[in-house]
Amino acid sequence: MKYLRGYLTAGIFGAITWVLMAYGQRFSTLVDMVYPYVTRNLQDILAQWSSQVDFCLWQLLAVALGVLLLCSVVLMIVLKWNVVQWLGWVLAVFSCIYTLHTAVSGLNFYAGPISEDLRLDMSPYTLEELTEATEYYRNEANALAAAMPRKSDGTVSFRTFEELAAMAGEGFETLTYQKHYPIFAGSTVPVKKLGWSDMYVSMGITGFSFALTGEAAVNPQAPDVSLPFTMCHEMSHRMCIANERDANFAAFLAASNHSDPQFRYSAYFMAYRYCMAALSTVTSQAAVDARARVDEGVSDYLRYDMAQYDAFYRTRKNASATKAGDAVNNAYLKTSGDASGLASYGEVCDLLVSWHVQQVLLPSLAEEENPFDPLDKTQVDLTGIVHAGGN
Repeated sequence: MKYLRGYLTAGIFGAITWVLMAYGQRFSTLVDMVYPYVTRNLQDILAQWSSQVDFCLWQLLAVALGVLLLCSVVLMIVLKWNVVQWLGWVLAVFSCIYTLHTAVSGLNFYAGPISEDLRLDMSPYTLEELTEATEYYRNEANALAAAMPRKSDGTVSFRTFEELAAMAGEGFETLTYQKHYPIFAGSTVPVKKLGWSDMYVSMGITGFSFALTGEAAVNPQAPDVSLPFTMCHEMSHRMCIANERDANFAAFLAASNHSDPQFRYSAYFMAYRYCMAALSTVTSQAAVDARARVDEGVSDYLRYDMAQYDAFYRTRKNASATKAGDAVNNAYLKTSGDASGLASYGEVCDLLVSWHVQQVLLPSLAEEENPFDPLDKTQVDLTGIVHAGGN
């Protein structure tokens, strides 16, 4: 029986995790009402604590755990421990960590989507609406691309990682205190540099957030043009926006509402990429023609930045490492409650199109169709005004 104690402990933690996830799935409305606000405050406390050091504490803990695991293997061999018993306790440790993660942050996968918090109508959109949204994001990116500081070879030259990280929280503060969206009232402690960056670049990983230490980290080797967007993306995870689609949209909103043009360019650059990618998946002739029209309007600066971005990952990513990383990430997302897995990243296009329709297209049409005229009695409420009907 003593050989099975580790497995029993792992089973207990596994059962607790299952109960938590089953509860989150069944009572998602209750979870959405309470859980994010509690865990957001907890993440703020942990972020303040972990910000006392520049490096990622979770990576140090991962190294320490690896060393302890290796030492336990050596001791198992030297002291002739039972392998079955040893494996049970290893499983118990990792089960405990996953249970803690689920309790601290994991149930946010079952909270309501960001579209509900922002009152976005997520009705199916047409090819025309997708095309118009893609053109809008392209035009915004075109204008900002021309204003970006550049090196002699034409490559964009953004602020340093530390400067961008210190500024990244501004967009979220604007959304919270000026736009009145409480979902973004989380920690704006600067993101950290992700250690072992070469390894993560080879896997195509640009950032990582770890709830148990409240740390949001970004790969410093990522192309400048995507750094502000990625910083906001990882910050949004720390704000308990778990779904990757929603985190991407939160990153767009935060970066596009930033006072600094480098953040705004990063927002519209990535938004254009996501929408163009979605447009490219439609195979009808009308979509092919629309894609060609959109591409024709891309400025030289934006086209160059797109090419540089693609070239970076094409030359730095390792196929085997990327496949392994994608498999782990996809399994984690689906296990945690995100049914779309990795596809969730690209689904941000649905939000981007809906946002464009409601926040850009409809208001502009209303202004064009019925411009306000203070002298037009049909547009002014004259109720209660004496002699309002006179000349």
